[in-house]
Amino acid sequence: MLAGIRAGMARQADRRRGAPPPAKPIPVIPARATAPGIDVVDLFHRQVLEAKATLEVVASRSDVPAAVARYLTARNAPAQIRLAPDRRIADLPWANAPLLETATGRSHGMDATSVTPAVAAVAETGTLVLQSSAETPTTLHFLPDHHVVVIGRDQIVGTYEQALARIVRDADGGLPRTINFVTGPSRSGDIGKVLLMGAHGPKHLHVILVDEAL
Repeated sequence: MLAGIRAGMARQADRRRGAPPPAKPIPVIPARATAPGIDVVDLFHRQVLEAKATLEVVASRSDVPAAVARYLTARNAPAQIRLAPDRRIADLPWANAPLLETATGRSHGMDATSVTPAVAAVAETGTLVLQSSAETPTTLHFLPDHHVVVIGRDQIVGTYEQALARIVRDADGGLPRTINFVTGPSRSGDIGKVLLMGAHGPKHLHVILVDEAL
């Protein structure tokens, strides 16, 4: 009993000194993304398709412009695209797809297609984690009909908890003002129980997964 009292007093003293509490394991539900032997890249791919988005895997960053062009051609969409000013997107070799007409910056609602990066991708639900910044304007995430998100293989994590930990780890000068978790294209069945695509954002969500670090 005395040992228990001494341990309790020691914990109180640690709290008074500002010592951080011991780390506790984070319960993850569902556990499908953390089970032994799970391939988070494969799980993410399957969950993206389950959410009615589309996905193409490319070997390298230089393949992204051609992949964007293929996506637009297959859907008979305009060749004009709005790029996030983030270097991971703006510095891609867009000259490799000469039929595309690129502009950079925030969307004012007239763009058919935007191309942006993501902070992370969550395998358990096929979710993209998007943040607001000068380089990744939130308008690009919601105003165009087509949202193309480019991610690197190393950005895929198993759970939301891991994605949030990555945001905190990479925060430089403070957390972003807005973080959005996007799973599939926008849709709603609120009115008359009729599914409406593009209710609150893009009608189409396409993921280009680069099989290397972005």
